Amino acid sequence: MQSAKVKLSVEDVSKTFRVRGGRYSEDHLLPVLRHISFDVKEGEIVSLVGESGCGKTTLLRIVQGLVRLDAGKIRVDGEPVTAPGRDRGFVFQQASLLPWRSARSNIEFGLELQGVASGPRGDRAQALLKLVGLESAGEQFPHQLSGGMQQRVGLARALAIDPAILLMDEPFSALDAQTREVLQHELLRIQAETGKTVLFVTHDLDEAIYLSNRVIVLGAKPGRIKKVIDIPFASPRPELPELRGDPRFQSIRSEMWALIRNIAA
Repeated sequence: MQSAKVKLSVEDVSKTFRVRGGRYSEDHLLPVLRHISFDVKEGEIVSLVGESGCGKTTLLRIVQGLVRLDAGKIRVDGEPVTAPGRDRGFVFQQASLLPWRSARSNIEFGLELQGVASGPRGDRAQALLKLVGLESAGEQFPHQLSGGMQQRVGLARALAIDPAILLMDEPFSALDAQTREVLQHELLRIQAETGKTVLFVTHDLDEAIYLSNRVIVLGAKPGRIKKVIDIPFASPRPELPELRGDPRFQSIRSEMWALIRNIAA
């Protein structure tokens, strides 16, 4: 990864929210992020972890252009981010599929907005259905799909516009443990096939270690970087239960837990 070019640059980003007071109290300012700086190289998966309230999702939404920063800069391929753009694909905690559209039609939605003709649009959707393992499910509607299948469609929809970066906000958190581990392994396969750069938010330390090239541990109140941890496992990786047995895995997990819980290592 040392020679790979920088795909995403987060430069000294800070954010404060104004919180409305109650009936008898005044509005106040809540610092959420302070002086956040890091780079993500092309083809990397970098995860953000930290206790609740450390600003992980806010930071992801700033990178997407959905939340305006107070200070600092976000750059994708060297270009400043000032608003949402097709160079960033967002995968939410819930798939949020359009219920009146089939799986294939949901995947095509972003391409429709871009004015892509129906033929190429359909070909792209079918190729992505195959990529995410749903080749025969294109005509099914969201209510006919399991939670895991819906998340696969959500991932395919984000990939359809061929973004430079995938931003993933706890996309597997609502799934049962078995489905979650299957989709984690599938995400690694898909990322290996597409070469996409991924910024991934999770509360799950095992998930962060398993998926990532690097993990950024954030402190809270306000959110700040405590440590960037390099993950030593080569790709392709074994499935998570096998990797958990590696002493290095347990050592990294213990270090991350100590940082999050403010325990002296």
